[in-house]
Amino acid sequence: MTIDAPLDAVPPRAPAASPMASLVTAPILPTLLRLAIPNMIAMVGSTLVAIAETSYIGRLGTIPLAAIALVFPFAMLTQMMSAGAMGGGVSSAISRALGAGDRDRAATLALHAAIIGLCGGLFFTVMMLVFGRSFFTLLGGRDRVLEEASGYSQVLFSGAVAIWVVNTLASVIRGTGDMRLPSMTLIGASLLQVVLGGTLGLGLFGVKQFGMPGVASGQLIAFSCAAIFFLWYLWSGRSRLQLDFRAFHFERAMFLDILKVGAVACLSPLQTVLTILIFTKILATFGTEMLAGYGIGSRLEFLLIPITFAFGIASVPMVGMAMGAGHLKRARRVAWTAAAASGLTVGLIGLVIALDPALWVALFTRDPGVTAAAHSYFHWAGPAFVFFGMGVSLYFSSQGAAHVGGPVLASTARLLIVAIGGIGLITAQAPAWTLFALVGGAMVVFGLSTAASVAFARWGK
Repeated sequence: MTIDAPLDAVPPRAPAASPMASLVTAPILPTLLRLAIPNMIAMVGSTLVAIAETSYIGRLGTIPLAAIALVFPFAMLTQMMSAGAMGGGVSSAISRALGAGDRDRAATLALHAAIIGLCGGLFFTVMMLVFGRSFFTLLGGRDRVLEEASGYSQVLFSGAVAIWVVNTLASVIRGTGDMRLPSMTLIGASLLQVVLGGTLGLGLFGVKQFGMPGVASGQLIAFSCAAIFFLWYLWSGRSRLQLDFRAFHFERAMFLDILKVGAVACLSPLQTVLTILIFTKILATFGTEMLAGYGIGSRLEFLLIPITFAFGIASVPMVGMAMGAGHLKRARRVAWTAAAASGLTVGLIGLVIALDPALWVALFTRDPGVTAAAHSYFHWAGPAFVFFGMGVSLYFSSQGAAHVGGPVLASTARLLIVAIGGIGLITAQAPAWTLFALVGGAMVVFGLSTAASVAFARWGK
């Protein structure tokens, strides 16, 4: 018997009207896959954009490549907070309202979410324009590298509002169970970003070459266009959620409904970025070959994120609508099904690469030292990928249930293990492979702790 069994004895409320009703009544796994695949395609598109940007920034020279490495953690943090953390809070609140059959509340929540997205973007704009140069200096930026990073950052984060508004409105639409339109729009924005960024950055087709600021302008313009499209789509009445901007009025409870999930969830991507920065700093003491080997390993992790994100974000409206409709047992089944699908998929890839790292490593290097370091990383961390995939998926499902505190604490545990354990290993002059084992162990703790928090949390009021 689950902890929330007494609540499940209460007759559930009627589910939301079609087509959203299928999220509460349809078979779980087929519905989950139908929702996950568009997200997976969109995330793969975003990954290809990152690869394309790295490629044409590389044509600008080594200094721009070093500069983008300084800006990348902050750009990643912006996307993770707006799309995954606060975005999950938005989708959760809207799906729970729709599951309870309250469309008016869902529409009002959407307008409050847009305000939160606007404020989030403004915060990042001010923070990076004022303190960005200081951040890059702390990360080791000097001379021309610092100048290039600052120039790229100033253009990119002057448009942080567009990034936040796009991801917030995409989360509004996902909260209704519509995954296709946000995914298609983000793919279109990604293609536009590649074309514009390459053209303005490299000076193609007779256009003046703007260098790094031109590359950043590609993303700024692409996301501005996507934001305008989403605003038009939601206002036009074509979406599953009809918005009435003229009838809008501030309600403190609406902000709290979103922020009680989204604000807490924002701690997780912040901890993820800190974990990466701390571990990179620690590993750098072992030399360039070891750091390069880890870079090859972490690149595979980056490419696996679309899988975990796709299953996780697909589970948010399914869990949220089930919670709103009073189907608490179904909400838990959705969460565990998504976790199993994500964990098994990512875990299988990790296991294969752990058994034969050359399948991945040989694509990037033939250097014996770097190859040995990458092989060591995959031997120790690869088998733990299953726990990483499971934990990330359950993090999103917990957003749908409005109980995200446990997964965030699990992410905190991972950060502390890497930071304290890494410092301890360096102090003890332990061999480098112990650091890779530490990373794998931290993934296991993160996955199991997140699973335990979901298993023992009391979902429902």
